[in-house]
Amino acid sequence: MYWFNRKKELKREESEDQRKIETFLEDYKAMKPSRYSYKDIKKITNEFKDKVGQGEYGTVYRGQLSNNVHVAVKILHNTKGNGEEFIDEVKIIGKIHHVNVVRLVGYCADGFQSALIYEFLPNDSLKNFVSSDHNKHLLGWGKMLEIAMGIAKGIEYLHQGCDQRILHFDIKPHNILLDDKLNPKISDFGQAKLCSKKQSIVSMTTARGTIGYIAPEVFSRNFGNVSYKADVYSFGMLLLEMVGGKKNFDILVNSTDQIYFPEWIYNCLDSEEELAIHIQDEGHAKIAKKLAIVGLWCIQWYPVDRPSMHVVIQMLEGDGDTLTKPPNPFASTNPSNGSRQTNGRPSNRELEVVVQSE
Repeated sequence: MYWFNRKKELKREESEDQRKIETFLEDYKAMKPSRYSYKDIKKITNEFKDKVGQGEYGTVYRGQLSNNVHVAVKILHNTKGNGEEFIDEVKIIGKIHHVNVVRLVGYCADGFQSALIYEFLPNDSLKNFVSSDHNKHLLGWGKMLEIAMGIAKGIEYLHQGCDQRILHFDIKPHNILLDDKLNPKISDFGQAKLCSKKQSIVSMTTARGTIGYIAPEVFSRNFGNVSYKADVYSFGMLLLEMVGGKKNFDILVNSTDQIYFPEWIYNCLDSEEELAIHIQDEGHAKIAKKLAIVGLWCIQWYPVDRPSMHVVIQMLEGDGDTLTKPPNPFASTNPSNGSRQTNGRPSNRELEVVVQSE
């Protein structure tokens, strides 16, 4: 009787193991982007019934695969440049598997119809949270720090964790999606570029990115060569927007009572004033100050003066009390002048200690 029961138990274990293997293989197969026809796309989106977003390059619909997996389907507009965007996104993001980068589930290339299918993230983008005091309060500053850390780790993975370095060139709150647990995932690789890890300089014929988040060197080579440090600058602007809830380009100085928002943050830190942004708890104020300091390091005018994402992560993980305030990135500078002076001192020397572990 014992052997009979033992045999049944072994068969049960084997069956359970087989189920685990089958589940793994199904998941593994799903990790590789699949190709769908346009007919499939219409079925997946229920004839484009549920529109969830509209962007420069396409319209996004919510859909569902046959295995009840919810997806976001981006139908690309049939306009100039979308062919390149489609190829770039499939080529780049199709090989990426990181917890802080959105996963490409599939794609459609059917005649003139093109679409990209991503995992569906129910909490939309970070933009909806940082632009609203109420939504930011719902997140909490502890979660804001976690989100900043997740984004930084995702960018570091793009820069260092892939076979080729991936430069995103459009890091901004709108392109940071949040899953059901509010974990951040970097999305929209339509403007990204691939380059060798040994290649420190990227050649570009036109500027890429969104106004307000584009690094100075992307506009003018007088500030330096374009490299992965352009993403660091964009991340810094994103951090400052998380702290203040204002778009960094919203306030143009038209009168004496208006000031560029990142500069206002710097002035508060410089005069040791509290960041008066509706923070009651002392611990939360420390987090906001840490995010502000790291953001200001990231938006230094010259790429050489910005930390790498590896150093940024160390700064975010560390004790904010030990962080030193960066040189003033808003001081008058002359980009054609070889000596970069900030407050009378060369700003790259100020940062030398911070970037030595790059």
